[in-house]
Order: sequence, then structure tokens, then C-alpha cells
Amino acid sequence: MASEYVRPEYLVETEWLQRHLDDLDLRILDATVFYRSDPQTGASYPESGRENWDQGHIPNSTFIDLIAEISTPHPTLRFMAPSAAQFAEALERHGVGDGTRVVVYDANNTMWATRVWWLLRAFGFENAAVLNGGWKKWYAEGRPVSTAIVERPSSTFIAHPRPELLADKDDVLRELDNPNAACLINTLGESSFKSERIPSSINLPYMSLVDPDTGAYLPANVLRDKFAQQGILSRERVILYCGAGISATSDALILTLLGVSNIAVYDGSMQEWTADVKLPVQTG
Repeated sequence: MASEYVRPEYLVETEWLQRHLDDLDLRILDATVFYRSDPQTGASYPESGRENWDQGHIPNSTFIDLIAEISTPHPTLRFMAPSAAQFAEALERHGVGDGTRVVVYDANNTMWATRVWWLLRAFGFENAAVLNGGWKKWYAEGRPVSTAIVERPSSTFIAHPRPELLADKDDVLRELDNPNAACLINTLGESSFKSERIPSSINLPYMSLVDPDTGAYLPANVLRDKFAQQGILSRERVILYCGAGISATSDALILTLLGVSNIAVYDGSMQEWTADVKLPVQTG
């Protein structure tokens, strides 16, 4: 049926998660990050959602700090992918390893959860899914909420890096010179896309994939049509980017659900691209 996903295992519903909350092999990760504005300068900055998790979360979840635990510290670039060793050490602290399943959620438009899900795949862990609608949908439905802190048993996470899932600026540059170039998708809003973008990009904003009332993704057939109308589903390779490699992973999740396999997320995205004056930028 047209309304079904090809790879449905990467997305779970709130009903399913509530039924499986006490499964011994399940690890639930809250990956929330908020963007705040500096009251003096007006500049935006990311802030860990740990305090939000402390005030109430899905039972048996642990908070994974995307900023501190699984991003590489960098003087100018935010949220760059960590080393395999750093990632493995962090996931072991959350009890993730062989024989476990993972569900990731967040309290802010799902893109933080999809970032963690994409990193799990990039380091070879496939038994992970994103909670459709995240905390917003869970809380709105009156499902169980906890403030308890759970201790996870020790685990061994063995990373098997898949470098093809994370593109760098050299990968993107090679595509710009390639007559059979990959489809470049910018997942930011239309105004940001028109302001500046990588040449030849298509715009498919990540927020256009989500029901604003529930926080859940739109029906599969609607999502398929959105990508198909822009010719994306027939392309041999897709590279997605955004501001810092976060919202791009939300579109990457949907493409994966729809059965597209040759996908990469440009990790540095526009924060890296625009910082290099030698790289081409298209406007208007």
C-alpha cells in the first residue's frame, strides 16, 4: 500500500512504547536540546535539555547530552560528530550495546532525536528507532511521566563506523563538479534557504514533514508525495544539510523509512560551508 513505509522499524508510536516501557532490553534516550537567545546580544545558543528531563520524562528513560556527550568540541562548529571511541563510551554509560534496542525522543520537534538516531546508524548500530511525536505527543496523550533516575547495567558498545553516512565539505564539492551529482537537500525554512544555500540545492524544510498540532510526522503517503514531487526518490544519492547537521537528520529518517538507502548528512552543513569564503553560495 502507498501509505506504508518500506523500513517501518525506525519509527515507533507512543502506544507501542507504553506497552514496552518495562522491557529489559529497551533503552529509552531523551536527546532534547533547546536554542536560547542571549538577552544582551540576541545571539542564539544551544542548551542541554537535562533540566527539562529532570522535571519529568518518559519512565525508564535516561538523558543523553548531545552537546557534552556525543559531539566533538570545536572552536567554531557545533554538533560535529564524535570519534568512535567517544561515542561508544557515551552509549555504554546509557546501557546500550549488543542485545539492546533503543528508542530516542526529544521535547523539541524530533530533530534532536533523529540526530542521535543517525549517529547510532553512522556507528553501526541499527536496532534503534525514533518516537513519533516525541515528548509533545506523549505528554499530550496523558501517558506516564516520571522523575525517577534509572541505573542501567554496564554494556559494551562496539562501534562499526559507516563513513558514507556523514559527508564533509569535500564530498559536497565533488558532487558540485559531478555531471551525475547527488541530490542536495537543504532542510531549513524557506527564508533561510533563499538567503543562502549550496548551489543546485532543493529545499524541503524539516518542519513541513511534521503535524504542528501533534508533533508527529505526516502520514507516509503524504511524505512520499512531498519527496516524489521534487524527484528526490529517484535519485541515486542524496546529501542532506541544514545549519549544523541536525534538522537534516529528520529528512534523512523519512527518506530511510521510504526505502531510500544511499543517503548522507553533511555534518558541517551551512555553519562550515559559509565560513569558507572560497566555497560557492547561492542566494535569492
